Amino acid sequence: MLQVSVLREHPDAVLAGLAKKHYKTAEADVQAVLALDQRRKDLQTAHDTAQAEANELARQIGALMKSGDKAGAETLKARTAELKQHTKQHADELSQVEIALQQALYKLPNLPHTSVPEGRTAQDNEVVREVGARPELPASAQPHWELIKKLDIIDFELGNKITGAGFPVYKNQGARLQRALINFFLDEARAAGYDEIQPPILVNEASGYGTGQLPDKDGQMYHDAQDNLYLIPTAEVPITNLYRDEIIQPEKLPIRNAGYTPCFRREAGSWGADVRGLNRLHQFDKVEIVQIAHPDHSYAQLEEMLAHIEGLLQKLELPYRVLRLCGGDMSFTSALTYDLEVWSAAQGRWLEVSSASNFESYQANRLKLRYRTENGKTQLLHTLNGSALALPRIVAALLENNQQADGSIRLPQVLHRYCGFEKITA
Repeated sequence: MLQVSVLREHPDAVLAGLAKKHYKTAEADVQAVLALDQRRKDLQTAHDTAQAEANELARQIGALMKSGDKAGAETLKARTAELKQHTKQHADELSQVEIALQQALYKLPNLPHTSVPEGRTAQDNEVVREVGARPELPASAQPHWELIKKLDIIDFELGNKITGAGFPVYKNQGARLQRALINFFLDEARAAGYDEIQPPILVNEASGYGTGQLPDKDGQMYHDAQDNLYLIPTAEVPITNLYRDEIIQPEKLPIRNAGYTPCFRREAGSWGADVRGLNRLHQFDKVEIVQIAHPDHSYAQLEEMLAHIEGLLQKLELPYRVLRLCGGDMSFTSALTYDLEVWSAAQGRWLEVSSASNFESYQANRLKLRYRTENGKTQLLHTLNGSALALPRIVAALLENNQQADGSIRLPQVLHRYCGFEKITA
């Protein structure tokens, strides 16, 4: 959530940032926030003035009663009653205005970092680097949705039978590969200094608002109306919310957490060749890394996170590229995002497998996540997260890029000890 002080003091910069994100109603929404902020200040001033007058009258009433001037005291008591009514009205309206201001601020996306390129769509994203050679496949090569049927490792028909489309059943070596990747990613995170967390996969409404999924992604989350709980779209939500309403000691920064969870996304309206097989699911597994950082160091921490994710892809022997997202393709909450995509040889295209983002103080302001400075004041921290990694498209690329002429799938060496086998065979 943007800070009101930033909108108040730098409205032109805010409008320019929102324009880079192609936020259509920026001017009207910013003016609405500023009007509510001014009304809040006016009400607070009126409330405080009336309260101060009432306190002064109370002192005078006491003096008049002591001197025996009951008539004068009664006159002041009548005025005090009027003031109490005014302060109650002010307090009631102030409460309503503060709620309206909060809701107005929730509508505004985060401002992009100055390094974010201009652009509207994914075609405008900046390629930072491309790493690794694209494999040459045998003539018999197939896309992963054909391979998984032949190898009997993932079954979409069974998933559709017991749940619905987008909920695959992993079987045999497919299930073991899933478990192997999760353990590999968690072990690598722990070696990089991340503390492992196993969080709940259902969160309350306050957690959804805390990290910005609500109200922006309300329709994309699975919701249990009876208990008003949401299935998480990513472990970012529960892990970051561990620190909601906390004041962190500076010497404990940065905080590094990693967690594996299943993730749930409705992905309403998704169809076509680009979402076949494992390319887009309603339920999938992911290891997430999260950092809480001092504002002065958060962009250095983002580069550290990016290097960690790249290291995973290099150990998996997958060709990949790093993109810096343009303003129009960024998430609602992000200030700067790097996407990492792996090359899918059988599909002949890039598949996104990770996003690493710095949210600066946007989430921290919603979470009231702060640190105490040397002079005793509190300041907002910065939050960051990254997929390290999401499994479905990693599995798709491993299957497609490593298929052999005999129909088997060669696995990268780093996974051999985790899987207990070196090849996937029919």
